[in-house]
Amino acid sequence: MLRLLHTADVHLGARHADLGDRAATQRERQFAAFVATIDLALAEKVDLVLIAGDLFDSNVQPRRSVERAAAQLKRLVDARIRIVITPGTHDVFDRASIYRAYDLAALAGAVGSDLVTVLDPDHPEVHLKPLDLIVHGRCFATKRAPHSPLQGLDCAGDDRAAWHVGLLHAALAIEGKTDGDDVVVTAAEIAASNLDYLALGHWHSTSKGKAGKTIYAYSGAPEPIALDQDRAGNVLLVGLDALDGKKQVSVEERKVGKTRFERIQLDAATVGSQPGLVSKLAEKADPDLVLDVELMGVRPDELDVHVEEVESELADRFLKVRVRDRSVAPMPEGPIASPDTVLGAFIRDLEARVAEVEAADEEAAGELRDALRLGRLLLAGAEVTL
Repeated sequence: MLRLLHTADVHLGARHADLGDRAATQRERQFAAFVATIDLALAEKVDLVLIAGDLFDSNVQPRRSVERAAAQLKRLVDARIRIVITPGTHDVFDRASIYRAYDLAALAGAVGSDLVTVLDPDHPEVHLKPLDLIVHGRCFATKRAPHSPLQGLDCAGDDRAAWHVGLLHAALAIEGKTDGDDVVVTAAEIAASNLDYLALGHWHSTSKGKAGKTIYAYSGAPEPIALDQDRAGNVLLVGLDALDGKKQVSVEERKVGKTRFERIQLDAATVGSQPGLVSKLAEKADPDLVLDVELMGVRPDELDVHVEEVESELADRFLKVRVRDRSVAPMPEGPIASPDTVLGAFIRDLEARVAEVEAADEEAAGELRDALRLGRLLLAGAEVTL
């Protein structure tokens, strides 16, 4: 049995211009996840580490950053664990490529061996004979691919090795969503490749699938690049085994990122006051937590919450906190007008529509409740300021 570790989209050196003075902290979190990835590969004694593009966030990196990454790869080299890297769309293999500027294999201490391989347009595959495995990873010298990197690939008759693994930085074609992506592959092309496993990068969320006999997966980013990527933070451990002549591929998610996500809904009727809300949320304080809070239900007339103020007060206690107020004001009190009147018919019609959509679409139901409240006030002759 062969054991592989699949990662991608590490984005070392990302600028994070939107994070201001927190950008450096986020870069360190990403590097820490890369170190945790190497730690896991060593602990699991894998045979091969696959990096499916965008190891670096751009081709413009200071030498110290490249050497820092290479020092981690050297830990694998010292343990005789092979590494294969394909360029992505951020560290694209163009004239200014970081992989042209720096010899990553040499920096990692792997000169004259097959322990570190960076695929490029002239070397789209590597045959790792000790593993009886070929890694196929066609890439291009331009960010936008002239054609699918899987075009013409069919490993069914390739008997040079027992195992054929793909390594690509590409989007899986989804009609109407990936038409503008730089590198796109289709499920039909994956099936036609007859690869045993296809390690993909580009999407930052972990996902898995199967096309034909080929198992494919996105490892996702080992640490979220944006703080709303709640399916990031993983790498994949891949097992390649053959029992009674039948190949088996297993894929297991492992957490390496520190960022956690939590979504909570609070009944506005139980909040009491804005200071009370701040105090309640502060109980969850965690510098690794992205907290997403929704205020729901009917809020008391005396409750006045300014979500920007709440977020500002809690900002230094979380990695990120977002508060959204989806609560609605209470309905005006008093008897409902006769159904023979415009007001009565309006109230009953909208109440029926609220009941109809409430279970399926809470947001739409909230909008209808607001319309009911405002409409009732307006039809009753009250002055309403929007």
